Amino acid sequence: MITASDDRHTWTARAIRLLEADANRSADTHLHVFPLPEEWGIDLYLKDESVHPTGSLKHRLARSLILYALVNGEVGPDTTLVEASSGSTAVSEAYFARMLGLAFVTVVPRSTSPEKIELIEFYGGTCHYVDEPLEVYAEAERVARDCGGHYLDQFTFAERATDWRGNNNIAESVFSQLEMERHPVPSWVVVGAGTGGTSATFGRYVRYRCHPTRIAVVDPEGSAFYEAWRTGDRAVTTGCRSRIEGIGRPRVEPSFVDGVIDEMISVPDAASIAAVRMLRDRTAHWAGGSTGTNLVGAFQLIARMRREGRTGSVVTLICDSGVRYAHTYYDDQWVAAQGFDLAPHRAQLDRFLATGEWTP
Repeated sequence: MITASDDRHTWTARAIRLLEADANRSADTHLHVFPLPEEWGIDLYLKDESVHPTGSLKHRLARSLILYALVNGEVGPDTTLVEASSGSTAVSEAYFARMLGLAFVTVVPRSTSPEKIELIEFYGGTCHYVDEPLEVYAEAERVARDCGGHYLDQFTFAERATDWRGNNNIAESVFSQLEMERHPVPSWVVVGAGTGGTSATFGRYVRYRCHPTRIAVVDPEGSAFYEAWRTGDRAVTTGCRSRIEGIGRPRVEPSFVDGVIDEMISVPDAASIAAVRMLRDRTAHWAGGSTGTNLVGAFQLIARMRREGRTGSVVTLICDSGVRYAHTYYDDQWVAAQGFDLAPHRAQLDRFLATGEWTP
């Protein structure tokens, strides 16, 4: 138990121990095998980040961001933590803020799913709403300034708050879990980009360990990352918001490290939604939309490997649970209201799983 009466160094040491204890007692997340025909010679693995205590990949990021702020002397016993988020990072940060006895405020777009808002508030966080996604940054800075708090700023610090050399980061975890598999070093790791922190961690880790693994980043509609990577122009912005929560941004975030990426794949939103519904039908795993984006990219790369006559393994992520999107991606009325036609994308997915071929 930590209290405000502790001196600053004692309080910080106890806070760090609490965060590290949370990591230590949480068993590592599972690495599931997605069923593909044995004769393909290709294995697809899904790293299930939905089983973290706060239900998403962002649990790792939130812990790392708060630890980073603690060791830099930015946070003390009376500091209000402030974030700009589309939801999942804020859920995890609210959890850790409550653990440390700190107030937490997050600036979120009004379009954030009600399930995420409920979780943020369940953990004691306060939501501050903006109408446009590009407004979250300046508003979070203002909120932190006005309350004398600390802006965690996931979009700047995600790539540096995680130790890319190891220390049980997600990349080290995946490679450790693959050691007994027939293809222990994956040909591809496929991830989305919200902050860019996950792709930076994987990309740096495989280079540091001298693995031949390549990194593919999938990007949804309305996001700036793919166009920036394609053109080399990091100043590109979009006027659209991504409908795949957790990934895609209207601008290129500072923590997006394009030099560690080998390929980017643009994925239609309707394809992402069709893919998570297919995942639930075939495996009973109920995941969020970003997992669907990951699967579409992974399937395309597997089809390419088959065309080239190569075998190996591919790894991607289950980023969060579909429970958070019961009123969006899994609601037929919401899907229709967005103007999505999932049928052709589902047919494409089923055709791939039957033949191993991907037709654009």
